[in-house]
Amino acid sequence: MNVGIDLVQTSRFEKIPYYKNKSFYEKNFSNNEIKYCLKFNEPYKHFAGKFAIKEATMKSIEEKIKLSDITTYYENDKPNVKISTKGFKFKVSMSHDGDYAIAIVISNKEKL
Repeated sequence: MNVGIDLVQTSRFEKIPYYKNKSFYEKNFSNNEIKYCLKFNEPYKHFAGKFAIKEATMKSIEEKIKLSDITTYYENDKPNVKISTKGFKFKVSMSHDGDYAIAIVISNKEKL
């Protein structure tokens, strides 16, 4: 079992607006993640949260992957993650406070 944590400042995403920097967002987020974030009045808070989850996921596993290999989603109103590499189970927690989003990911490599 491994743990990853990441803290992201929301203003980092506010400085690179989606409609002026689509290539950045399309490189780091799936279409579903982008649609999810853009449906909110404050989308950059949600982008920051998803980015924190992805970074925490990368820190929690022992394999090298890219942000685009990680997909965040919600199941029963709780954040979750899946990656392109098989064989991992995850527990995810994410929170926003003011200008920050924080995520903790616990990964467990399944025995095959």
